[in-house]
Amino acid sequence: MKKVNVITMGCSKNLVDSEVLLSQLGRGGWKVVHDGEGSDYDAVVINTCGFIHDAKQESIDMILDYAEAKTRGKIGSLYVMGCLSERYRKELEEEIPEVDRFFGKFDLKSLAEELKVNFHPELIYERHLTTPAHYAYLKISEGCNRKCGFCAIPSMTGRYRSRPVEELVKESRYLAGKGVKELLIIAQDLSYYGIDLNGRNMLAPLVKAVSEVEGIEWIRIHYLYPSDFPYDILPLMRENQKVCRYLDLPLQHISDTILKRMKRHTTRQEIEELLARIRREVPGVAIRTTMLVGYPGETKQDFAELCRFVEESRFDRLGVFPYSHEEGTYAFRKLEDDVPEEVKNERAEKIMEIQRRISQEMNEDKVGLKFSCLVDRKEGEYYIGRTRFDSPEVDGEVFITSEKPLITGQFVQVRITDAEEYDLYGTAVISPSATACSQA
Repeated sequence: MKKVNVITMGCSKNLVDSEVLLSQLGRGGWKVVHDGEGSDYDAVVINTCGFIHDAKQESIDMILDYAEAKTRGKIGSLYVMGCLSERYRKELEEEIPEVDRFFGKFDLKSLAEELKVNFHPELIYERHLTTPAHYAYLKISEGCNRKCGFCAIPSMTGRYRSRPVEELVKESRYLAGKGVKELLIIAQDLSYYGIDLNGRNMLAPLVKAVSEVEGIEWIRIHYLYPSDFPYDILPLMRENQKVCRYLDLPLQHISDTILKRMKRHTTRQEIEELLARIRREVPGVAIRTTMLVGYPGETKQDFAELCRFVEESRFDRLGVFPYSHEEGTYAFRKLEDDVPEEVKNERAEKIMEIQRRISQEMNEDKVGLKFSCLVDRKEGEYYIGRTRFDSPEVDGEVFITSEKPLITGQFVQVRITDAEEYDLYGTAVISPSATACSQA
């Protein structure tokens, strides 16, 4: 049996594409490996990221490493797919001829056929999971219509295309049958889901339908655009025990001047009203956001306003990126990249200094409280888990001690005993159960 190594760079949306490909190749007779080490492979497929400079460079470095391995006869064929080759295919073909063939982001069928496998589109929901068996990502759409000034994604992924609710419920049932307890709903923009199909946002009906799938205990919502926010998701989040009181709401900035230059189609007042309504309608909700610093034209005053906003808003989770001047974007065509790199990095670190202090304070408030945690793995003397307020990979974790053995993928009540900037420590206080139990 021939062996293929599929390597995923970038985001969870790319990961889902890799899982679809792995399943199709495995069904076609290949022995499949994800993010495998070594070089003993008949074929290697690199699923690339083309979002910002650092991510692009990581993808290029990975391609070059395997191109060298191919030259030395350590691997067989080498293929590249995903966002980077969607965006720069011609340049990559010229610069790295060792790659047998480049494929775009949506060329899974052609790639499978290149590897002598019949692609079955009716079975794309049958994914080869690369995450721990108890959680999985549910990608509900492709593309983006927003065209923010800094973002090259619409040029790579095209216009927004929602997947039908029925198809997604079918995939959810399949995942639940594989032991998945937590679904992380992802898309480039959840706030637009369904509008292209029905003329209105369908996120709440989708989440409700998925919550009725037996075996799914937690549903987590990522990447809601603040403009056109689907407010009908809030009562569902408040009342449905399976829907985590957790929102990923990338805001990017708060200065009206910068928001306008970013083409975000929202204002500071609208953002503040949105945050107030979310917190009012869903008590105890955890809000994750992302900020972008060093955008063209960002002054010291704009940045100071952003710092004050982060201080006042006290987000549960926050990430920050220095601006990257990307070809094909509005900012690249129309604006001068006038903030020095060292200033961008200093501003990013300043925001994270503020957030680290806020995160430490908010975590200290949890000491003595009890939370339902999902156990992800065991490391040394600790079981590592998450509360319903923590998404895998991007948020904090709970380091759990227990007198009784805990089982990966099950829920346990944990009393928090200590806190760090991002992580918590706690002790299991009851035997692990098979359900999420409560909103705690």
